[in-house]
Amino acid sequence: MSIIRPRLTDFHNIPITQEEVDFAIPFLDEDIPLYVDPFLLWKSPSMQDNSLHLSITNSFNHLGYLVNKGNEKDAIDLIIRASECNEVGFGNSKTKTGKRIGAKLASKITNLFNSIPQISKSGFIHFEETQLLVDNFSKDRVSDIACNYIQSFLVDYTIEQCEKYKIPIEKVQLTNLYDSKANKFIEEETYLPVNPITKSPILLVPKRWLRFIPWINTDDYFKNYYIKNLYVDGQELPDKVKLLAFNRSNYDVVKTYTEIKEKQFENCKNDPLFNQIPVTSAKRKMSTIAKLPTGKTNNADIKFEDNACQLLASLVYPHLDFAKEQSRTESGVQIRDLIFYNNCTVDFLKEIYDTYDCKQIVMELKNVKEVKQEHILQLNRYLKEQFGRFGIIITRNPPPKKVVRNVIDLWSAHRKCILILDDSDLKMMTQVFNSKQRYPIEVIKKKYIEFTRACPS
Repeated sequence: MSIIRPRLTDFHNIPITQEEVDFAIPFLDEDIPLYVDPFLLWKSPSMQDNSLHLSITNSFNHLGYLVNKGNEKDAIDLIIRASECNEVGFGNSKTKTGKRIGAKLASKITNLFNSIPQISKSGFIHFEETQLLVDNFSKDRVSDIACNYIQSFLVDYTIEQCEKYKIPIEKVQLTNLYDSKANKFIEEETYLPVNPITKSPILLVPKRWLRFIPWINTDDYFKNYYIKNLYVDGQELPDKVKLLAFNRSNYDVVKTYTEIKEKQFENCKNDPLFNQIPVTSAKRKMSTIAKLPTGKTNNADIKFEDNACQLLASLVYPHLDFAKEQSRTESGVQIRDLIFYNNCTVDFLKEIYDTYDCKQIVMELKNVKEVKQEHILQLNRYLKEQFGRFGIIITRNPPPKKVVRNVIDLWSAHRKCILILDDSDLKMMTQVFNSKQRYPIEVIKKKYIEFTRACPS
């Protein structure tokens, strides 16, 4: 499927929105820029999440058991294998594959169980503290290690969600499944969804566990604890290497910081995969758009596009999930588009999916005084393959009658549907968004109904 930024559900033509499912819908060609934060499992009211957190902690502390028994090599091998989990697809990779840590970094991690008496004696309660003790141990490692240690649960969870939403699964061989009873990684054959391109297995993860940055992290520790409580005016601020060395020598300081974060647990929330802008921001952006001149004077076209992008992505959510904004060049003219996944969540979206083969909706932004035939032709040439035969032009003023006639003629000749929304439509969508009594997408539906009535029967 040659759609923009494809997701697993889009490939299988499963019309569900990110809003309605419990898991993060994975992309097929890039990672989701979020991470599993074990602290969310620790603070969760769910006993299941709490027990999974305990399993993660016990598995990580088993490294200390091995070190104290003189089996540091086995501990190093385990943490290296635990350090990457490609099946979940979190992070910033554009290739869906990451690299495990090296033996040198692994040795620094296992050495914590030797060098810090409190950890040697009692182990970790929150292994994310490792970020405050070892350089190059970052949020992606925290997430991948947590996922690997509970991969057995994630397999069962993924199968359950796939059965619920009819996502196809097939036989796969997992080579890095952690056995918490034997405390080792094993291979196991099971059934999971797969990436259609690479055939690699995919694990689904509850979105309630996801954050952009772990609750316990180095930047927060430095800015909100170290500087406020330990820094003396006039002293030279330590660089990161010196800060981590200080933490290793003064682990009680790290424990105090962690205890404070535990007491603030109610402030620790998962980060949504998409955030709507507040009503006040929507009204402000609409006001900004309305005051802009048409054309390019003082970058009015860029300001229009920037404000319209943020506004529209929120107005049509959750009925349309935002896929991507992109620029393309046609005949020397730069054109900015918004791309949305068509989840078929309302009747008219299902109708354009069936009638116009519209798997993704493209909205072309035009800060012009008057939409012309050339603008219709530009979008018309773009309406093929993944976008099907349906598109929307977002512009400033209602189209002249001759352009309306051109759009109708295009439908008559090629069965393509192009809707034209202007400032008054955006204003109405914003008012509906503000009222919360109806959905802004209904304004687009209204335009679609008007279009179909104008077409010859």
